[in-house]
Formats: sequence, C-alpha cells, structure tokens
Amino acid sequence: MKIPKSKKRYCKFCKKATEHKVSQVKSGSKRGTLKWGSIQRALKRSVPGTGNKNRWGSKPAKPKRTGAKTSKKTNIKYTCSVCKKSTLQKKGIRAKKVEQE
Repeated sequence: MKIPKSKKRYCKFCKKATEHKVSQVKSGSKRGTLKWGSIQRALKRSVPGTGNKNRWGSKPAKPKRTGAKTSKKTNIKYTCSVCKKSTLQKKGIRAKKVEQE
C-alpha cells in the first residue's frame, strides 16, 4: 500500500485544514510490569490465578485456535506543518507492506 509523504488534512489544534507530513510509527509491544525473573518467582510462590494448585484434577484441554493474521495494522502519524503538533490516525489499515511515495 502506498501512502503520500504529505496530505492536506483538518488540524484540530489550528481548527482549519493545513498541510500535514505523513509518517509511519512503529507499534512495538512493551513488556508488562513483571520482568522474566519476577514472573518465575511468582509462579514458584503460587500467586493466585496461576496453575491448578492440585485441586480437582487438571482442566480440560482448550481447542486449538487457528487463522492467525498475516499482516499488522499500521500506525500513521500526521504532523501539522503550521503548529507542528501531531495526531495518530483513528483507524489502522491492515496491509502487508506500507511504503511512502
């Protein structure tokens, strides 16, 4: 999918349509509050909600879920050329490859 380098768009800060610079933002996932060692210690201490605690046998196996997505949703950032403030797009577009023209 090709996206333009700049686009005329409404700026909610300027309250008028201005030229915006278009850029793609990486949406990397962040690790939670617990580090790997903390998670292991929590499992060994048997924090509530982890494991079966030797009660009533084991739980039934969950059915295997299939149909993984082959593409990620893009995060597109629009930066106003007048006030230099930026907004992310409201809805991500699912595409395998995104390039700017």
